[in-house]
Amino acid sequence: MAFTNEQLERYSRHIILKEIGVKGQKKLLAGKVLIIGAGGLGAPAALYLAAAGVGTIGIADADEVDLSNLQRQVIHSTPDIGKPKVESAKESMLAINPEITVNTYHEFITSENILDIIKDYDFILDGTDNFPAKFLINDACVMAKKPFSHAGIIRFKGQLMTVIPGEGPCYRCVFKNPPPKDAVPTCKQAGVIGAMGGVIGSLQAMEAVKFLTGAGDLLVGQLLTFDALKMEFHKIKLPKRGKGCAVCSDTPTITELVDYEQAACDMK
Repeated sequence: MAFTNEQLERYSRHIILKEIGVKGQKKLLAGKVLIIGAGGLGAPAALYLAAAGVGTIGIADADEVDLSNLQRQVIHSTPDIGKPKVESAKESMLAINPEITVNTYHEFITSENILDIIKDYDFILDGTDNFPAKFLINDACVMAKKPFSHAGIIRFKGQLMTVIPGEGPCYRCVFKNPPPKDAVPTCKQAGVIGAMGGVIGSLQAMEAVKFLTGAGDLLVGQLLTFDALKMEFHKIKLPKRGKGCAVCSDTPTITELVDYEQAACDMK
């Protein structure tokens, strides 16, 4: 595949990077990334992946844009209030880069549809705001052997990790099971600083770019945490894959997907 003159100019800052180059940019253009959640995390991730030239980007979210979203969900604008988030996100992504393909899924991700939705993508971004969705995404990606980035934000703190099934620990290796209902405050209850979504969501986009191009080291087996008030990043080494894990061990006890019922949000 030869680049057009417009593509050479659009992606010139990537192409001159020795870690990316022409070969890496072609991998991005051929890449397929699914973003689950068009909110505080998914918004910046979607914008940067579109700008990077990831050829096919899927975005799944059942909600419509409301006024309270605009403090952090930068892919949406005031005129978008009342519009499905996936449609608002698609318009913004194509405005940045009209040559990419954006697939939208205006529906809740459930145990019934998730495997069918993720099957055609190379890498998944978990930008959801609740524990049931995070455990469902983890379990489905492990079962389908789909690499993914987990992330969460609340107040002035954020975290992320990358899961490569078969190579490193999964989300359930670290967090085991969803917490009891109402044990953890939601972002609506606890608040979240808007720019935190930009910090952590952009790092998720970076992990996707690195995965597609093979550049650098992924956050496999590590949890990266960020405290904005102290302006401190920390890497926490995670336990080895599968040791006692109910889903990714060699003898899993979870072999079917489950929709957990819980209204609480951990981080978004």
